[in-house]
Amino acid sequence: MAAWVLGVIGGSGVYDIEGLEDPRWTPVDSAFGAPSDAILSGHIGPVKLIFLPRHGRGHPLPPSDVNGRANIDALKRAGCTDILSLSAVGSLRESLAPGDFVVVDQFIDRTFAREKSFFGPGLAAHVSMAHPVCSRLSALAAAAARAAGARVVEGGCYLAMEGPQFSTRAESDLYRSWNCDVIGMTNMPEAKLAREAELPYASVAMVTDYDCWREEVAPVEVHHIQAVLAANAGKARDLVARLARALPANREPSPIDTCLDGALITAPSAWDPAMVRKLSSIAGRVLAAKPGEPT
Repeated sequence: MAAWVLGVIGGSGVYDIEGLEDPRWTPVDSAFGAPSDAILSGHIGPVKLIFLPRHGRGHPLPPSDVNGRANIDALKRAGCTDILSLSAVGSLRESLAPGDFVVVDQFIDRTFAREKSFFGPGLAAHVSMAHPVCSRLSALAAAAARAAGARVVEGGCYLAMEGPQFSTRAESDLYRSWNCDVIGMTNMPEAKLAREAELPYASVAMVTDYDCWREEVAPVEVHHIQAVLAANAGKARDLVARLARALPANREPSPIDTCLDGALITAPSAWDPAMVRKLSSIAGRVLAAKPGEPT
């Protein structure tokens, strides 16, 4: 029987997971540089859980300095089968209030200062991002969030901005005109990298504020969102525990598990051996299956 190994990436305010059996912080290495922190591993019932604080414990890393490639590579090397992302966001809709949890299903990526792919010169690949999240894990996460007491909205478009500054009023109005629902600084290129790593990914975006588009409300400032962050973090930890306990005993295969099939476009004879070694965890399944692999 296939077992779940649930990877959890904690966002602002979520720097650890309570209730883990046999918890252990372990430093990790990656071929793509330093991850945000050590990983916290343990069990919740029969499910192994691997936790990584996206900004590091104590939040030393701003969004643009989060090494998404190293983080996803580290989780893949740790044996994760699926990834749950938790992140703080601003609302671009009147109907999405601070404290709400949005299980997003689409993204618009407006980041520009980050490495967005594991692949590159010497080993090129293209994966589909038409449906960027795992519907199975997203539905399970939504149910767990409701059980944790959160008001949950299933479906929504997440606008990923570079940051670290918040939006201008003109930007906020523009993103609303694009039918975006929430705005944050961290889910991209994270979701793209998870897809390249063949890891089903679900994103629970926890609303802390209304960004700056509401004329009758003061523009968002960090001190305005601290109380909401604290309340969201408690529910997020409860969500993780409930999700782990609700996972089916047997993990059925996901189409995302094999999304690199047919994605490599570089001919095996032109593969860069250094890239092959670097991608041993991310793409080892398909690299090993290709004839003529460089040595």
